[in-house]
Amino acid sequence: MKHLSILMAALFLFTCCNSQTISDNVNTDPIVTETISQKPPSHSVWNDLLMKHVSPDGTVNYKGFKADYPKLLNYVGILGESSPNDSWSKQETLAYWINAYNALTIDLIIRYYPVNSIRDIDDPWKQRLWKKDGRWCTLDEIEHDILREMNEPRIHFAIVCASYSCPKLLNEAYIPSKLEEQLSQATRTFLEDPKRNSISENKLELSKIFKWFSKDFKQQGNLVEFLNSYVDVKISSDAKIDYKDYDWALNE
Repeated sequence: MKHLSILMAALFLFTCCNSQTISDNVNTDPIVTETISQKPPSHSVWNDLLMKHVSPDGTVNYKGFKADYPKLLNYVGILGESSPNDSWSKQETLAYWINAYNALTIDLIIRYYPVNSIRDIDDPWKQRLWKKDGRWCTLDEIEHDILREMNEPRIHFAIVCASYSCPKLLNEAYIPSKLEEQLSQATRTFLEDPKRNSISENKLELSKIFKWFSKDFKQQGNLVEFLNSYVDVKISSDAKIDYKDYDWALNE
């Protein structure tokens, strides 16, 4: 499965964009990167942007990101200079695509900003804005064809759809050496947030993420077994499950 994911991942590469000063109209013309590195990229530029423009509680300063748009485009260009391959570890590949998904989501919002919700954008997850070898890449393809194929359900608490009910955007980059710790903490933080999940022994009010991607949480058991690995309360196997309304308001 790892090889399948990497082969699929190799089909995509992001635009290396112009790093000119942003104007009111964001330049969306892609420039295709020609030289591909075999080594995983540094995520330090993305890390600096996240620390600067995302609060500890996951609130995003999109105006700040817009002012720093050339730096974001620089990071997208850095991603475009590498493409996951069989020499990369699973942690390196996961970190690459999680960071890519989040950075490109920020890029998408900035292209249309100001908006009240990502759903105000037509087909936001199907827009082909990033290009490699004549093929256009979408957020849906990164999530469903690459990340979900890597058999790591915790990606759902790391990739963020720019909405209030999403997991919070971590204000640091995901990096291979810390990935296990980061994914586990993101999962616990999301589950412990009463605005997004309410968990007790016999009753669960869960985010619709657990409904939409239910099969991802049953790879090594069932949903309750997955949840019990990350919460303090011992959930009953026959606990009643309901799902909370999803708030698509922009997470700013």
